[in-house]
Amino acid sequence: MTPIAVTIAGSDSSGGAGIQADLKTFAALRVYGASVITALTAQNTQGVQAIHDVPADFVAAQIESVFSDLAVTAVKIGMLSQVATIEAVAAGLARHAGRIPIVLDPVMVATSGDRLISEAAVEALRRHLLPLADLVTPNLPETATLIGEPVAETENAAVAQGRRLLAIGARAVLVKGGHGVGSESVDHLMSSDGTLRRFAAPRIETRNTHGTGCTLSAAVAAGLARGLSMVEAVAQAKRYVSAAIAGADGVAVGRGHGPVHHFHALWT
Repeated sequence: MTPIAVTIAGSDSSGGAGIQADLKTFAALRVYGASVITALTAQNTQGVQAIHDVPADFVAAQIESVFSDLAVTAVKIGMLSQVATIEAVAAGLARHAGRIPIVLDPVMVATSGDRLISEAAVEALRRHLLPLADLVTPNLPETATLIGEPVAETENAAVAQGRRLLAIGARAVLVKGGHGVGSESVDHLMSSDGTLRRFAAPRIETRNTHGTGCTLSAAVAAGLARGLSMVEAVAQAKRYVSAAIAGADGVAVGRGHGPVHHFHALWT
């Protein structure tokens, strides 16, 4: 059976993040990609100029179309900026997703620093989507926002905050350390059964990191779509994203924070 992953997220008109990054990641990792677009952004490597939210009933219609026909094997959720959209996605997945693995990337702020989600939507994410997700993949600022605390400054603090997310309903959490400091970028995977895994990679000096969070969560979803275990999928995703960041300076796109190189293993 063909592995199929669907991304439910916003569109990045410059192609480096959001739906576009997810579909590139799925393709690079040999998974067929489908999409449900939740918002349109006027965006480039220098920032987000405008956001147009797709009406919630049309988001629901897209979910119905995709799941009524395609044999989806994993779901990735990205930018959901409005409460009505979050509720529509939660209702659609409750109807259709069943035992399909769901990866939730709680996108709140773009690499440029632009806010992408309303305050009310943060609580709706906690209430409606955290319990549905098999894995939540916040970075350090997003983790802090979800639990209402200052951003963690140490690995131990990051793990403690991830465990608080487990306590409010997440099944598993991958706290991403890209916003941290030090020679390594360290992510921590923890689950409700008490297991904890540490994934580390050398920190790469580049300003071209646009779309890293979208890409990592999409890579995890691709691994799950192909039948990998959660630990295997996260390990594969970490390797893929690290290599994509390492190759980012080889792709000249834009004048600001350029994208990672999704096809680093395929382009010569």
